[in-house]
Amino acid sequence: MARTVPSRKTLRPTGPRRPLAIGAAALALTASAALPAQGAAADDAKGGEKVLTVAVSQSVDSLSPFLAQRLISTSVHRLMYEYLTNYDAKDGHAIPGLATAWKTSPDKLTWTYTIRKDSKWSDGQQVTAGDAAWTFNKMMTDRGAATANGSYVANFRKVSAPDPATLVVELKQPQATMTALDVPIVPQHVWEKVGDFTKFNNDKQFPVVGNGPFVLTDYKVDQYIKLKPNKSFWRGAPKFDELVFKYYKDNDAAVAALRKGEVSFVSNLTPAQASSLSSTPDIKVNDAPGRRFFALATNPGAQSKDGQKFGNGNPAVLDPAVRRALFAAVDRKTLVDKVFQGHAVEGEGYIPPRFADYFWKPAPDQKIAYDPAKAASLLDEAGYKTGADGKRLGKDGKPLGLRLLCHAIDPNDKAVSKYLQEWWGKLGIGLTVDCVDNVTDPWTAGEYDLALDGYSVSPDPDYVLSIHTCAALPATPKATGQTDNFVCDKQFDELYAKQLAEYDTAKRADLIKQMESRLYDTGYINVMAYPNAVEAYRTDQIASITTMPEAAGNIYGQDGYWSWWSAVPAAGSSAKSGSGSSAVVVLGIVAGVIVLAGIGSFLVLRRRAGADDRE
Repeated sequence: MARTVPSRKTLRPTGPRRPLAIGAAALALTASAALPAQGAAADDAKGGEKVLTVAVSQSVDSLSPFLAQRLISTSVHRLMYEYLTNYDAKDGHAIPGLATAWKTSPDKLTWTYTIRKDSKWSDGQQVTAGDAAWTFNKMMTDRGAATANGSYVANFRKVSAPDPATLVVELKQPQATMTALDVPIVPQHVWEKVGDFTKFNNDKQFPVVGNGPFVLTDYKVDQYIKLKPNKSFWRGAPKFDELVFKYYKDNDAAVAALRKGEVSFVSNLTPAQASSLSSTPDIKVNDAPGRRFFALATNPGAQSKDGQKFGNGNPAVLDPAVRRALFAAVDRKTLVDKVFQGHAVEGEGYIPPRFADYFWKPAPDQKIAYDPAKAASLLDEAGYKTGADGKRLGKDGKPLGLRLLCHAIDPNDKAVSKYLQEWWGKLGIGLTVDCVDNVTDPWTAGEYDLALDGYSVSPDPDYVLSIHTCAALPATPKATGQTDNFVCDKQFDELYAKQLAEYDTAKRADLIKQMESRLYDTGYINVMAYPNAVEAYRTDQIASITTMPEAAGNIYGQDGYWSWWSAVPAAGSSAKSGSGSSAVVVLGIVAGVIVLAGIGSFLVLRRRAGADDRE
């Protein structure tokens, strides 16, 4: 689930969020151009090791799986730690992960998992059911440990490990997500030494003990993340000798590096970049239906669980008529044609069409179609009249002006913002566009009126639904929570509880569609587009790599570790290294908008800095 968030935002949709490293991309390119001999020397020093370097634009919010919510962070955790179950690369159905099998009691209140015996921690110790029980119990008893994924265990009554190969989870009520618990299982013997889970970021001692396909060996903020293959991984070790995620603030710089062979893979391509690269020798463009949505979020009145209101959102957007008018003045077709240039589908429901079981469309009489005249009429009827100067007046008699929060790193955000300024300007509404590197701080503080948001959706959409429940709100104005946009709606919460307890697939899907309908009608979240995953890689460096789904899917930001784990180096491939890390294959991936959910989205808790915020 992730967000571009605002992405899923930086999380707060892609953060607390990350201060960006100014000029990181330029410095990297300068280093690579000025020191080619050093790059070659590094390769030689490593004995010709094949290094896959992934360039990312999203900062890490935290390397602690208990805190991380940005896509870059959760993607790295999928490489470091096993979950109980995984998602099949072909179609996303649940398959064994750390658990080889699972069964439930007749009343659906007790789940028993068989933990595999062929998984070891990278320090040599055996992985046991006790590690999984400890992980879940810590989340159940420590609010700090529940920061990122607490919604998964909120319904747990008791978790135990009667023996090393058996994990038993007892529930308060039936829970349909028991084969889709996206929670990294950590080694108890390492993590039981942690004191304050809200402050421990898992980024001081390397290598970090894990049991996934890769082992985290080094990390520098807004510079790089380095991982080595886990030679004892039960499914088999990755093909590359090292995986490096290298930070690029500018996607153009990453694309330039791809052309030079300095990186092997770049994601979040603009239409112009994709078009240009499609005719470049030794480069393949992957353009597939994405798992993200691109949305316009309105500030519903930031609040905490204790009932305190905070932030400075414009009260006008609390008026349903204003929200409906704003959305009626958005031409989705133009955005798809002009901004995404056909590399997207017009937005409707909250779940992208890639997930057919949960995809929802508003009924004809429910749909907010593009109709500027209707938008103006709605505002007039609601008492927002136009003055002699053509400016719309608020209930206070002053010109109605709104602020739009967006991601400076995302070209789509900037392009869409210009259209919104034009369309809403014709309604007499002024729009101040604030595209910043760190959207997390103003977002989590409730200091915005509207925001461009986005999230990555998983095969089971529970997480991206949970972030709009009252339970996801922060405990206090200064605390962190899982909420995407401070939405708290009783009817939505009731539907969420029902779908969570429903095991019948068709009935659960219907409940989820009712939730999407409710989100649509409240108008706090309006999905404008479902962007494609547009990526490119060098075929002279990557011989093969798995997409998800395999038939026509994405490479970066998968619901699993299939892409990087499966990547095969091309015979005789070589790539320049501009960071001192050797690279026979350098992978460049730039995370852009979501959501964000953000918006993506990297802080210690929200993910709104980039397009690929939360997973």
